[in-house]
Formats: sequence, structure tokens, C-alpha cells
Amino acid sequence: MEPHSPYSPLEILTQHIKTITELIISPYHCLTVLLVACLVTLYFACRRKSPIYLIDFTCYCPPSSYRLPLAMFEENQLHDTMDPEAVAFQCKIMSKSGFSELTSISPSLAQIPKTKALSFALEEAETIMCSVITDLFEKHNINPKAIDILITNSSVFCPTPSLSAMVVNKFRMRSNIMSFNLSGMGCSAGIISMSLAKDLLRVHRNSLALIVSTETLSLNWYTGKVPSMLLSNCLFRMGGAAILMSSRVQDKHKAKYKLQHIVRTITAQDDQSHGCVYQQADPENKEGVSISKNIVNVSGDALKKNIASLGPLVLPLREQFLYLFSIIYRKIWSTRKISIYTPNFNHAFEHFCIHSGGRAIIQAVERNLRLRKKDVEPSAMTLYRFGNISSSSIWYELSYIEAKGRMKCGDRVWQIAFGSGFKCNSAVWKCVSDVKPDTATAWRDTIHLYPVDIVRTN
Repeated sequence: MEPHSPYSPLEILTQHIKTITELIISPYHCLTVLLVACLVTLYFACRRKSPIYLIDFTCYCPPSSYRLPLAMFEENQLHDTMDPEAVAFQCKIMSKSGFSELTSISPSLAQIPKTKALSFALEEAETIMCSVITDLFEKHNINPKAIDILITNSSVFCPTPSLSAMVVNKFRMRSNIMSFNLSGMGCSAGIISMSLAKDLLRVHRNSLALIVSTETLSLNWYTGKVPSMLLSNCLFRMGGAAILMSSRVQDKHKAKYKLQHIVRTITAQDDQSHGCVYQQADPENKEGVSISKNIVNVSGDALKKNIASLGPLVLPLREQFLYLFSIIYRKIWSTRKISIYTPNFNHAFEHFCIHSGGRAIIQAVERNLRLRKKDVEPSAMTLYRFGNISSSSIWYELSYIEAKGRMKCGDRVWQIAFGSGFKCNSAVWKCVSDVKPDTATAWRDTIHLYPVDIVRTN
């Protein structure tokens, strides 16, 4: 027989609990628990995405002496011994372009005869880029040496040293600055630069990133006869923007916007999309950029793919349900009489900045997304006042919204950019401050004149 225990079961249980409690609250175990808790907290803190802020941006406003009215354009082309039929074609396109008489071009292209030289292209790039950067630095009292990341983008002008190296040289930036120069990315390069800046800012926390978007026309004016290559002469004009992004905690309260999403789409796997906007030489070996007549359809397909990725991130559940239901209904009943539901993007955004690539592009986006005239007003007025200013156009449009006093804290902005490749990129921002109209912008002294009525074309 086993010896009878002098303790009752209750006393034994109490003793075990006391022993376990002593072990748990011992200094060594407390230290272990504290260490584990710290490691878990650090792990989740490191995994948490650092917020990305847009502190401010500036846009280039060319002097009035750079203006290119239609009459001057026609006269310059005729004196430049260009084929009369080519001149007539360009004037016809420009008369329907939706441009005002205020769009600007590099002085080297306005003189007779035109002078295409590397020195003029470098001068044009330096004039635009240094102007917008200086304005931005002076506005916020920023020391150039405080910039940690520099990204420049210009699609068809890629000199050596790079444009980013030129900026580092002009502003005497730090030797360890992370500098990048993007070329060949088309009019959507601005959002691609933002995407790169976002990734770098999240890896290198508490950093400042400067993005400079522009396009240089001096070396890329087409002098041949091919209509698809003459279009670039009619559309592209002088402009640029500087954008200051930050992942620094101290910039939270002075930033204008907080980045919500960036969605990028490329359709280059399709030959028609890849060749839609293409730099090439014509039969006379004259170089230029060819713009296909299918560009509206190609951009529409790219936009649909982009929205398919962006929609679930931004649209209310009701809009997503209606869209999905319309697809299922149409598939089950195999009828094309019922069109697929177009989500109401006004439930997701208060403002739209659609790349001002041309009237046809803006009108197609307005029609396909069922936007209001007011929604596309910033894009239409940017095209009217400045022309197609490539990757910087979405910033002129955002500047227009601010100058009109329409931006309120909490408002959401959808920037849509199209570019060669073919690419469609989206950036979504949320306003985190009370943005007051700024008189020192590209719209200074003229914002009260807009909007103006423009005859629409089909």
C-alpha cells in the first residue's frame, strides 16, 4: 500500500500554483517575457508601412515671350522650308486641338530658321528644372543638402551626364544622395517616379525625395512629312514640375497630401499597344515620334486593366457589388443588351487629374467613366492653357484645383497618366491639410479667367 499523504488534495494544488507563480514572477522569467514582448512589438513596427507624404509641388510657367500662337506656328513652319501639305495638316490639327494662344515652346524652335542643337536642349532642360526646384526650395526654406533621394524623368532627352547629375551639380547636393534618371517612359513617367520614390522612402525612413518631371522639345521637333509623326509637333509644349515627398515624421503636419495607392499597368505584351507611340525615323531618315490613330482605343484598354486593379482598393462595396453583379448577369443570360455597370467614381474621389494628352483622350475618359464636366475641367483647362506638357500635366491640373480653392481636408484625388509602352498609371492622394489658394503658381494672375468654353469635337 502507498503511504498516506499528510496533505489534502486542495493543499497539494495550492502548493503547485504557488510554485508556478514563483517561477513566472522570478526576475529571469520577467526579463524573458519583456524581451519577447519587445521583439514582437519591434517586428510589427518594422512591418508597418511608413506613411508617404506630399509636402508640396511647383509647376513651371513659361514667360510670355515663349508663346506660340497658331499664326506664328504656321509662319515658322513655312519659312522653315517644310512641305506645304505638312504645314496645312499641322495647322488643321492645331485648330482642333483645344489649345489657346498661350501655349509655349522653346525659343530655339520659335526662331527662323529652327535650330536643333544639344546646347539648346540642355539649356531648355536646365531652365525648366532649375526654375521649379528653386521655387520649391525657397517656398519651404529647404537646404538642397537635406534631399536624400532625387529622381528626374524626361522621356526622349537623355544626355550624359544625366539630368539628375545636372541637378546635383547646380544645387550642390550631397555626395551620398540616391539619384536616378528615368528616360523612355513616356507621359506616365511622373507616376513611375512617384512609385520609385515611395519604395525608396519606405526602405530609407525619415527621408526627403525630390522628383522633377519634364520633357525637352528642342531636339525632337519633327521636320518630315509623315502625318502620324507630325502630331507630336502639334501636341507637345514646354512645361515641368518639381514634387517634394517625405517619410519624415515631422512633416506630417505640414504636408498637403498623404499617398494612398499607386497602381501601374503596362500593355506592351500587345504589339498594337507597344507601337502606339513610337520613336523612329521616316523614309527620309528624319527622326520623330509616331502617334497611332488607335491611341484612344489603346489607352481605353489600358485604363480598364488599371481600374480592375485599382477599383477594389478605392470603390465602396455597393459599387463593387453592382459591377460584379452586372458581369455575372450578362454572362449567365448571355445577352449583350445589358451593358456592364460602370462604377460611379465620384463616390471614391472628389477630384480627377487626367493626363492632358489631347482632347480625344480627355473626352474618352470622361465618356467611359461617366464623369461630370466639372471633373475633367482641370484637365481640359490645362490642355487649353499649356498644351500637352507630358508627365508634368497631372501637377498643373492639381495646381488648378488648388488655385480654384476647391481642395478641402479629407478630399481624395485620382491622378491618371497615360504613356508610351503602352502604360496607364494611377496615383491616389488624400488631402490632409487645409489647402489655401496660392498666388505663386503657374496659374498666377489668370486663374479667374477659367474655365472657358471650348467647342467639343467628336
